[in-house]
Amino acid sequence: MPFNAGGAALAHLTPRPTQTLWGDNYLSFDSGSGGGTFAQQFLPEIYEKEVERYGNRTVSGFLKMVGAEMPLQSDQVIWSEQGRIHVAYDGIATANQVEILSNTGNTITVPTGHLVQLHDTIIIAKAGTSAKCLVVAVAATNITVAPYATADLSAFTNSDNIKLFVYGTEYKKGSSGVAGSIDASFTQFSNRPIIMRDRYQVNGSDTAQIGWVEVTSENGAGGFLWYLKSEHEARLRFEDQMEMAMIEGEVAGSSFAGTGDFAVQGTEGLFAALGSRGLVYNNADFDAIGGNAAPTNGVAYNNNAGLAEFDTILQELDKQGAIEENMMFLDRGTSLSFDNMLAQQNAAFGGGTSYGVFNNEEDMALNLGFSGFRRGSYDFYKTDWKYLNDSTTRGLFADIEGVIIPAGTSTVYDQAMGKNISRPFLHVRYRKSEADDRKMKSWITGSVGGNYTSDADEMVVNFLTERCLCVQAANNFVLLKNTTA
Repeated sequence: MPFNAGGAALAHLTPRPTQTLWGDNYLSFDSGSGGGTFAQQFLPEIYEKEVERYGNRTVSGFLKMVGAEMPLQSDQVIWSEQGRIHVAYDGIATANQVEILSNTGNTITVPTGHLVQLHDTIIIAKAGTSAKCLVVAVAATNITVAPYATADLSAFTNSDNIKLFVYGTEYKKGSSGVAGSIDASFTQFSNRPIIMRDRYQVNGSDTAQIGWVEVTSENGAGGFLWYLKSEHEARLRFEDQMEMAMIEGEVAGSSFAGTGDFAVQGTEGLFAALGSRGLVYNNADFDAIGGNAAPTNGVAYNNNAGLAEFDTILQELDKQGAIEENMMFLDRGTSLSFDNMLAQQNAAFGGGTSYGVFNNEEDMALNLGFSGFRRGSYDFYKTDWKYLNDSTTRGLFADIEGVIIPAGTSTVYDQAMGKNISRPFLHVRYRKSEADDRKMKSWITGSVGGNYTSDADEMVVNFLTERCLCVQAANNFVLLKNTTA
């Protein structure tokens, strides 16, 4: 017998009693070496375009809108910010507590190192009661005053949370000399750049594979080579992370456990800077600024509460630099709440609020996509911040609802240049010298794609940056936080 009768693979050669089609007379593409992963014997209906399931998936662009990028030639960037011109003490803070010690002696405790001087005229106040006084004696931790309008300060006895500020001086005729002088105050801040790295790796064989599906990335680049898409998405992911690290960066504290290769120092990001030096607006649900979105039981919408809530922010800005133009980057819920509030104000033509291009025109009242509005002496330009909405970034937590950032620049002293210069309130510094530009480095290693840096049959695309964020005059920024998230 020329064939092995026991060979199951030859069973189809056995004559059949009837003339018909048998399945085992054909090769199947869904079995064997294909394992069901290859195309069928019939031409399949394969979509040659990858579905953009999540739209544009990148979240970067925030810093490009609000700041600038500048080179840095040091391991640290240091800047100085002006202090207050006027002398004042708020008793709310324990370290700066002001308290009346004596009814008759009119002695007031003040912080150690205070700047109150002899002959200063001051105002002290608490809970709606105030008194104007002349400073007649000064010690390290207290001053003695003579009230102008009362015999003593009995109304303030044993009271804490006393507030005080100097409004002038007064000397008698023929007097001479001043007790002392006050140096200009300033505060120094600094930040350090961090090094970020990433890579994309593909073996030489896969670079020659042609795919079935045309792939397209966020910038429009496309083709049938999957590794090109993967490399480009690795680049986009790294660019996103460069920005997110500037927003979320944290300085390593004394308890940080990193050692060896992990002995890093961290960097101060936007949220950390605003949490320590900015204005933080904490609210159980900031969305409530919009009030009730719809009439209830025939009762018209009343947004007074929402407007008053927003006005508390303006009152805090008044106490700071009072920068007139500000940008608002909000999550979707908070942005819509502002739209509701503004729309109701627009319809009522009241509240001292105007809305830029709308000019309170009646035919524009139904347009809720406000981009700018004015309240009091402040202009606000509002936009949605994708970073706060994306479920794979801050949208996953929903604890940050937005930031308010002053527009324009601030003046700082540059020690290297020896003069005052203007810098955006928010900007990125990246390491750069004549030898190396580390703003965003990328290079290829391996033996694939015309690069022969090693004998490895692969192509490795490397990414690196070294940068930090500078948040100047953070006291003019507002961080909106949802305390229940």
